[in-house]
Amino acid sequence: MRYSGGWAAEPPEVTTVLRVLRLLLHACFLFLLGVATARYLFGSPGQWTQWTVVCGAILLGAVYCSGAMAARHDVHRTRSLVWLAAVTVLWALLAWADSDFVWLAFPLYFLHLNLLRGVHSVMAVVVITATVVLGQALHTGDLTAGMVLGPVLGAVFAVAIAIGYTALHRESERRRELIETLTRTRDELAESQRRTGVLDERERLAREIHDTLAQGLSSIVLLLRSAENALPGDPDLATTRIAEARESASTNLAEARGFVRDLAPPSLTGADLPEALHRLCAKVARTDGIDCTLRTDGVPTELPSGYEVALLRAAQASLANVSAHARATTAVVTLGYLGGEVTLDVYDDGAGFVPEEIHTRADGSGYGIAALRERVAALGGGLHVESAPGEGTAIAVRLPLARETTPTEEGR
Repeated sequence: MRYSGGWAAEPPEVTTVLRVLRLLLHACFLFLLGVATARYLFGSPGQWTQWTVVCGAILLGAVYCSGAMAARHDVHRTRSLVWLAAVTVLWALLAWADSDFVWLAFPLYFLHLNLLRGVHSVMAVVVITATVVLGQALHTGDLTAGMVLGPVLGAVFAVAIAIGYTALHRESERRRELIETLTRTRDELAESQRRTGVLDERERLAREIHDTLAQGLSSIVLLLRSAENALPGDPDLATTRIAEARESASTNLAEARGFVRDLAPPSLTGADLPEALHRLCAKVARTDGIDCTLRTDGVPTELPSGYEVALLRAAQASLANVSAHARATTAVVTLGYLGGEVTLDVYDDGAGFVPEEIHTRADGSGYGIAALRERVAALGGGLHVESAPGEGTAIAVRLPLARETTPTEEGR
């Protein structure tokens, strides 16, 4: 029930203070009605109009209570105004019958102020105040300053309370709207973060699958193709290639299991990054016939696990591209610890390409450089590709090191 907007269904957000004020209003009206009826009943015995007035008072109480009870449910504004008019008319008749009923005007002020709007509510208060003054003058046959001042002060007081009541209700509505807005914003933010997390996880999965399973399967395909070509004339070479393919499949199976368990790559298990890179270069040299070597610059520094994984993946992806596309004879992997950053450079003397023309193709290939760039960028680093047709390729990865992990800082 909103007094300021009409007699309507009560929203659950109305504060306890407003409910208490409304209950006090109803209690005040019924209390004053009961007092006035009792005074009239015991003050004018034996008159034939006595029971008529008492019945009118009972009817007024019944009409008022029925309207107050109906206001707890959804009531149309027209019915509320009809109810207000009925209460006002019954009060006016009782006030004409006896002066004790004029004091019901005080709670009536609030009803009119809350059910009517704007100027109409003020005009209703003025009319009720005039009725009280004239009713007292009619019954006493005299008009004193107290008869005028009392109702006027009561009306002013009622208007002030109604204004405060309206302000409380508006503040309650503003808080409710604010809470709804904050709740809605929180839900939208949570949904946005969830979508972002899903997209980030998809990107991570795509990078991991490309750098592990896709590259491993590509290597297995090349080894089996080499074995197939060697079968007619060189069965020993075919057997070697099949054994290497089986080893590559076993390694990729371990990679997949570690990936599912979100563990470090098996290549790093029980070894540091330089050792893992050395094994990688040896494998490329053995399986692809490329002269692949590892160089290390600077003093090795213990790196975060995420850095080691990213650099190993970068080397794996780069050398896989060298084996599959570059037609190179030499590849050099350089791992550098340069104080404030760690670097990984992969150079080959192969056919080269135009970096700007690399695009992801429909078959899923062409994703390696983009995935590698995203992986490095997620750690705050950068990736640079230098290549040209016939001039080989150089891929440079730079990752910043935290100040407390640099050798210079640790030696102080």
